Amino acid sequence: MKEYVIEKTVGAPDWTKVPELQVDNVCWLPDAGVRMEQQICHDDEKIYVHQVAHEKNIRAELTDKLGSICTDSCMEFFFAFGADERYFNFEINPNGCIELGFGPDRKNRVRLCHKAERETFQPCCVRAADGWTAEYCLPLDFFRLFYPDFRLVPGVRFRGNCYKCGDRTEHPHYLAWNPVNTLSPDFHRPEFLGEMILNLSLIHISEPTRPY
Repeated sequence: MKEYVIEKTVGAPDWTKVPELQVDNVCWLPDAGVRMEQQICHDDEKIYVHQVAHEKNIRAELTDKLGSICTDSCMEFFFAFGADERYFNFEINPNGCIELGFGPDRKNRVRLCHKAERETFQPCCVRAADGWTAEYCLPLDFFRLFYPDFRLVPGVRFRGNCYKCGDRTEHPHYLAWNPVNTLSPDFHRPEFLGEMILNLSLIHISEPTRPY
């Protein structure tokens, strides 16, 4: 399993200083030339996520938060804490439309409809000629709805994986950071989550680039 170290930040993230993980394991379908990178950092109150998709002919049809986001151009972050078999799946399309779920597997997870979704996660998506980016935050207060004692402190380990897909795009594709070894497409397999750890080092940013 791969490992990624999540650096600590002071102020809003400067993504030029945060290490990238490459979402480049092509799964199930022939390589469509699509690629993705993801960056993650944290402070004492939030985990910050920055995702970049390199793809042409973006599909962004869905605007309903309960839609099947994976049919559009989609980037995904799955993560689980401790020994809990349940995981969160956070999926976003270029419209900033989010699918959020929590549970042990595809069939038994619960779709979460957060009433203050944009205020809480602050999604921001930007399109370009050769792809799109997504940025959002995952607040500690949200995690504590499920894990009341959880803290974002150095040394905390959890499991995670990052995915890129587009079931109904012009060139359907499936990519993963940590390989998913199944015969048919299925990202909802927590046994293939990689390792992530909150780091002791500090990225100090004197001038916040984006207020949260």
